[in-house]
Formats: sequence, structure tokens, C-alpha cells
Amino acid sequence: MKRFWKDAATVPVDGGHDIHLDGKPVRTPGRVPLTLPNPALAEAVAAEWQGVGEAIDPRAMPLTGLANAAIDRIAPDPAAFAAGLAKYGESDLLCYRADHPLELQLRQQAAWDPLLDWARTRYGIDPVTTTGVMHQPQSPDTIARLAEAIAARTPFELAALSPVVTVTGSLIAALALLEGAATPDDIWSAANLDEDWQAEHWGEDDLARKARTAHRADFDAGARFLALL
Repeated sequence: MKRFWKDAATVPVDGGHDIHLDGKPVRTPGRVPLTLPNPALAEAVAAEWQGVGEAIDPRAMPLTGLANAAIDRIAPDPAAFAAGLAKYGESDLLCYRADHPLELQLRQQAAWDPLLDWARTRYGIDPVTTTGVMHQPQSPDTIARLAEAIAARTPFELAALSPVVTVTGSLIAALALLEGAATPDDIWSAANLDEDWQAEHWGEDDLARKARTAHRADFDAGARFLALL
């Protein structure tokens, strides 16, 4: 779609703030008004529309995409969407450790143990760690409490958490980011610790570099969306 508007602006409405293009409200792909829950997020989404060049590039409008997902995909059944994210708690990245070498093990402990300790205190859970990649079941209580934590979130929070959880492979790390227990850079570094180790010792090929760049863009969009809520 080519750009057909001159100005993008936010307009207060009942329940939030709409995005208007030359005075006309923007709608989601589902034909629902693009209503944002607060002025900060609305201004950021409006800035994406204002920054469009000759044609719309969805990749350059990640906040708009996450808002559309919150409204069209998640809001109709947030419990089902939350349940999908909760499954990551059954095989959280932070619980799977290297069996060698020692230096990598120590790096994992330094980056991942504080996040697990935070989760233990915050949610009263006891995540079990293991070495290798074989599945390590978590207790039903741990799984249930993590599921409750994610189910309590709003559709907009769930939309933001989705790329963070899927990119990092860690529900616990995403919850730590949401609750301000860790910074986006801390979470990104922790989630990419193994890949960084591999790159340090054997280099990084072009495909891996491109994939990492794409993943970082998705992660950053989710983290920024969270920060604006």
C-alpha cells in the first residue's frame, strides 16, 4: 500500500487513544479501530505511521504489528494465547546447561542463576536444571504458577511478551523483563550466551548473523512495546 496521508496523530477516545491519518481513524487488519491503551504507546505507533516513506513496509512498523496482534489475535481469547506462551515454562532455556567445558558452565551459571533465583523468590517455584538437551520435566506446581503469571497479563502485554519468549526460549527471562528484574540487554545477552560462545571459538557464518539480526529486531520490538505500556 502506498502512502496516502500527510499527517499521523493520536486522538483520545473512550478506553484509550486512536491513531488518525489526516483525521481518519486507522483500523487493524481485522477492521477494528487501532486503539492503544496509553498516550506513550499511541505516540510511538503514530510515529511509525508518520515515518512511512512512499509505501508501507510492515517490517519498519513493529509496534503497529504488535498492537494489531493484541487487538485482533489475542484480545478475543487471551487465555488461549497465554497458554501457548506458558508451554515455554516446561522447557525453559535457563534450565538446560552445558556439560562442558567448565568456562561455558560458569558463564551460564553467572547469567542464568540470578534469573532462576529471582523466579524462585517471586513466584515460589523451584525450577530444576539439567545438563544436555534431554527433556527435564518441571514439577506441576512450577508449571502451574508460571502459567498463572502469564495468564494474568493483558492482551497488549501478551503481544509484547510473545516475541521475547519465542526469541529467547525462556518464559522466566521474559517475565523478569516484564517486571523490571532485568534489562533488555541483560536478557538478550543471557539468551544468546551459547551462540556467543560458539561465535567466539568457531566464528559466525553469514546466515547465522542475518538470523541473529532478525531475532534482535523482534526482541527489541517486544521489549520496547513492554516499556511503553
